Amino acid sequence: MLSHTIITHDPVTAYNSTPRLISSPNSIVCGGVGGGKSSFVKTVYVIRPLVIRYRRAVIFDKKNRAGEGEYAELVRKWGQGEPIRFTTEGSGSRLNLLDPLIVNQIGSAGTYRLLHAIVRIARDGAQLDEWEEKAARSALKKTLAVHEEGREPTLADILPLLGSVADESDMTAHALDRLHQAGLGIRFTLEGLLDEYGGLLDGETSAGVDLTGKLTSFDISQLPNEGPSSHVVRAIGNQWMLGRLRTDPGWQTTCINEEGWDMVEGPAAHLLKSNQKLSRGLGLNNVFVFHKGLDIPLDSPGRTVISEAQSIYVFRQDRKEDADWAVRTFGFDPSTAETLQTLAPGQYIFKYGAVPETHVEHVRSSIEVGLTDTDEGMRGDGRQDDA
Repeated sequence: MLSHTIITHDPVTAYNSTPRLISSPNSIVCGGVGGGKSSFVKTVYVIRPLVIRYRRAVIFDKKNRAGEGEYAELVRKWGQGEPIRFTTEGSGSRLNLLDPLIVNQIGSAGTYRLLHAIVRIARDGAQLDEWEEKAARSALKKTLAVHEEGREPTLADILPLLGSVADESDMTAHALDRLHQAGLGIRFTLEGLLDEYGGLLDGETSAGVDLTGKLTSFDISQLPNEGPSSHVVRAIGNQWMLGRLRTDPGWQTTCINEEGWDMVEGPAAHLLKSNQKLSRGLGLNNVFVFHKGLDIPLDSPGRTVISEAQSIYVFRQDRKEDADWAVRTFGFDPSTAETLQTLAPGQYIFKYGAVPETHVEHVRSSIEVGLTDTDEGMRGDGRQDDA
C-alpha cells in the first residue's frame, strides 16, 4: 500500500530457497470477523498453489455454509471427490485413534500422547495425574500387544484393560487399588465419549478417509461448537494425516486449520509441538487461522508454535489490546498497532522471516472472487459459471 508494487510469497518456496528465506514453513493468519481472512486463505493457500506440481492442500473445515463446510465446492471441483464429512449421528465418516497409519508413524509413545490429548479434550482440558497416566499408558501398551498380529485395534479395545492391574505384582494392595481406580476413571471418560460420539470414533477408520487429488477437506462444520467432538476429530485427523503422508512421499502438503485456535491452545497443542520436526520431514506446512491471540494462555505450548511461524498475516484487530498483542508477538514496529486497528477489509500486515512488516492489500482476479466469496457462496449468483 506504500509503494503500490506487487508482493508475492509462497512459504514452501521460501523455505526451500538457497539460502532459506524462512526457517519454518508454518503460517499464521489472524484477524477479526469481516477482515478478509477466509477469502485470502482460499486464494493464496488453496487455489493458487494447486497449479504447482506435487502440491496439495488439506483443510479442517469448521465454518458451516448451507449444511456443509465452506470448502465443499472447491473440493468437488479440484479434489476429485467429496469432502470427508463428520457428523454426530453416525451418518458421516469415522476415525480410529489406533489406526495403523497413526501407530506405525508416531510409535507407541506418540500414540499415547494422542490418547492423553483425547482424554484431556473430553475432560475440558483437565490434566491427568501420574496414576491416571500410568493406567492409560499400561492399557494402551497391552492393547497394542494383544492385536499386534491380529485385527486392527480400536478405541473400544482399550476400555476393558483400563483398571487392569493383574501384572503389577510389585505394588502394595493400596497402590493396586489406587491404580485400579485411576484406570476406571479414564475408562469412564472414554466410555462417555464413545456413547456420545460412537459414530465418529468407534471402529476402524472409514474407507472414504483418504487424501484424494490435490485438495482434501475434513468437513467438521456439522459438529457442535460445544463439546469435544470437533477437537477430537481435528487431533486424530492431524495424526492420521502425518501417517498418510509417509506412505505417499514427494508431495508438499499445506494443512489449513480454519478456526484453529484449539490446535494452538488446547491439549492438542502438545501434539503439534512434538510433531513439528516430523511434519517438516514429511513436507507438511501448517496454516493456523484464528481471530485473536489473547485467547491463547501464556503457558500453552501453542505459544511456541506461533512464535516459530515465519509467515505472518494479521488482518484488522478491532481492539487495542489485540493489536498490541500482535505487535509484541510478531515483533512489529510499535506504530503498527494503530494501523492494525484501521485496516480496511482485504488489507493486512504481512511479515516473513527477518523482513520487516508491510501493509498489503489482497488482490483477487474476477474468477478468484467468484470462487472465494464467503458471504454469497460459490453458487449463489452464478459468478463461477460466468467466469
